[in-house]
Amino acid sequence: MSSDLVISNARAADGGGVNLHISEGKIRQVSSEPIVGAPVNCTEIDATHLLLVPGLVDLHTHLRQPGKEGAETIESGSQAAALGGYTAVSAMANTSPVADSAGVVEQVARLGREAGLVDVFPVGAVTVALEGKALAELSAMAHSLARVRVFSDDGNCVSDPLIMRRALEYVKSFGGVIAQHAQEPRLTEGAQMNEGVISTQLGLAGWPAAAEEAIIARDILLAQHVQSRLHICHLTTRGGVELVRWAKAQGIAVSAEVTPHHLLLTDESAVGYDSVFKVNPPLRTNEDVLALRQGVADGTIDIIATDHAPHSKESKECEWDAAAFGMLGLETALSVSALSLVSNNLMDWAALVERMSTAPARIGGYTDHGSIAVGANANLAIIDTQARWTVDRDQLASKSSNTPFHGLELPARVEHTIFRGVHVVRNGQLTGMKYE
Repeated sequence: MSSDLVISNARAADGGGVNLHISEGKIRQVSSEPIVGAPVNCTEIDATHLLLVPGLVDLHTHLRQPGKEGAETIESGSQAAALGGYTAVSAMANTSPVADSAGVVEQVARLGREAGLVDVFPVGAVTVALEGKALAELSAMAHSLARVRVFSDDGNCVSDPLIMRRALEYVKSFGGVIAQHAQEPRLTEGAQMNEGVISTQLGLAGWPAAAEEAIIARDILLAQHVQSRLHICHLTTRGGVELVRWAKAQGIAVSAEVTPHHLLLTDESAVGYDSVFKVNPPLRTNEDVLALRQGVADGTIDIIATDHAPHSKESKECEWDAAAFGMLGLETALSVSALSLVSNNLMDWAALVERMSTAPARIGGYTDHGSIAVGANANLAIIDTQARWTVDRDQLASKSSNTPFHGLELPARVEHTIFRGVHVVRNGQLTGMKYE
């Protein structure tokens, strides 16, 4: 169990001053005045000029274990998450074996507990083996020790409308949500990047925006019909933003996420055929990027999720056509989002924290995360919003190095992460301590 900890002189997201006393993993006091009554020998963090926020929550993380430990493990991914200010991550189901049964999701949850750096919430597969043919054991996973509430075939689209309808109906009974990877497979066969001017110039098979938007539109209507919860993974197009905006205006229970890389990078990054920029869904046009930023700013897009997708060097350092889709994200997400949104004056820090902590915790049903309140678990991050740092792929905690931001100077740095009262990151470095 963690020892007593006092955080002094921090700045809250609303701009006010805040001091915290943490004991036995819980927040015991929250005050604008100096803490009184804490043990005299307790650890103190002087957070003068630093921003105190609830720990970040990621609804979309690939931790690769079980089966693909060469690219990432739950332990190495948890280290990356903690360094990025996260205290909860959602482990996607496309492992080997697929997380489509109670046994596998319980294994993932157990490995997360053993790592002891963040809460690892398994995401269950929607269909058996992600094949889109038969529903997975949704109820068994929901009622397992892992208590799965988010289900996704991410990496694959649940393209059969009847299967998707049944999944939406099924999760209603236990308050679950289906997170859809919106990609019409027939329209994206062999696709390598966004369909447009750049793909034509490079001679790479194009991935039309309509392939994403067609599934979003269909699933919005299905969610409306069966009165169930739908979450759109990694939204990338201007048209998709408009579809979600329309759905919310109709009162349909739809939420959506965007990744930091889709808020910053465009398909022009592919010029030069550097496969580190190959990602699913693909980087889109500058017009799409601007629409995504506006969608986050006005609340149409509910959350920012990393889609952290580690790959071995062999899978990425090869010809574009042969390379795997995916980018790292956990250690850079906050800074890239701040660069895209706060530095551009589209949002303030309070709104960004809501999109990266409070809202994802609410959508995932992670009740121990997303807020700072007396009696709550002490899941916190402390950020130097004035700092600048340069991404070095060789210094990342992830077992992989496929970051598109290598060499880029970014704003804002996570200085401290506190998980269940344990000081797991101090001054931007892992402490070696964990929650047990």
